[in-house]
Amino acid sequence: MPDDYRPYVDVPPPGLIAPEPTDRVVIGCAEPVGLALAIDLAQPGVARVVLDDSNFVSVGNRAVCWSRHRQRHGPGGDSGPALLGCRTNPDRRSMLMSFTIATWNINSVRLRAGSVARLLQVHAPDVLCLQECKSPVELFPAEGFAALGYSHIVARGQKGYNGVAILSKLPLQDAGATDFAGLGHARHVAARLPNGVVIHNCYVPAGGDIPDREQNVKFGQKLDFLTQMRDAFHADRPARAILVGDLNIAPREDDVWSHKQLLKIVSHTPVEVAHLAETQDAGRWVDITRQDIPQGMLYSWWSYRSAEWDSADKGRRLDHIWATPDIATAAHSSHILRTARGWDGPSDHVPVFATFDL
Repeated sequence: MPDDYRPYVDVPPPGLIAPEPTDRVVIGCAEPVGLALAIDLAQPGVARVVLDDSNFVSVGNRAVCWSRHRQRHGPGGDSGPALLGCRTNPDRRSMLMSFTIATWNINSVRLRAGSVARLLQVHAPDVLCLQECKSPVELFPAEGFAALGYSHIVARGQKGYNGVAILSKLPLQDAGATDFAGLGHARHVAARLPNGVVIHNCYVPAGGDIPDREQNVKFGQKLDFLTQMRDAFHADRPARAILVGDLNIAPREDDVWSHKQLLKIVSHTPVEVAHLAETQDAGRWVDITRQDIPQGMLYSWWSYRSAEWDSADKGRRLDHIWATPDIATAAHSSHILRTARGWDGPSDHVPVFATFDL
């Protein structure tokens, strides 16, 4: 937290913001944790706190921040969010917000629109990045997601294959897409948040079954895709950026159920791991999931071929959230929603989450 942000201790009644004598606005609220804030700037210098169930603050030229930690409001008071001060800067148009991002290979967004809706309703990430949507953009079930508060969508699609989409409660600006390896596939899309952070949503080719580009064209395409990503990040090093998606590689020994048994299996071969590492290094990307959870077995994918996926637990961590170093330290609360693998008609992947305070 910047030094010029000061905690507001004496909490006013719910829904009230203190007047602004100079350039500082202080916010207080005794409502339960989990309610977020929005600001009504109808009156200059005085704003009214409006509570809703989102996780961000949209405030124009004001930047609002608050702690997720619980705090007591006076003797015997109810526990609530420890809200922090807000400084007004007429020249600052970016937002300071806390937002949660999730990535999920949904394996057909139309077939599993109900599962997506369930995730949005129950777990409510601010931004959800989907891969393998298998839908042209014009047939994407956007209206149903907009009804749940996700009215901002940036997507690239194609019939029956691939497809990537970013759904958001926050406004999005389309930041383009790159056809890595020139495959003509909808495997990348980027969007910019109001605070300037760029989100890259990527779906790296799976690579087929044989880890040899001479025998398997798809494996060569996978390596070429990663090489071109690497070269793009070398040429234009990203900043204030997040990269998420199904990268189809489990890089660490504890990202797979058996390192030795999977060394010759596509997704964990040394050549794939090396290509992914080069791509990561080119953008100086930080693996946020492993920054938060540095030790232990982690999986985000379990094969359809295993009926007893949970008890057998032969998983791999194929889905990732990366961030550039300038914002990586703002990330926290990473987790993988393993239970989604047991939902009705599931994808073989599950959602991966991280929260950023920016």
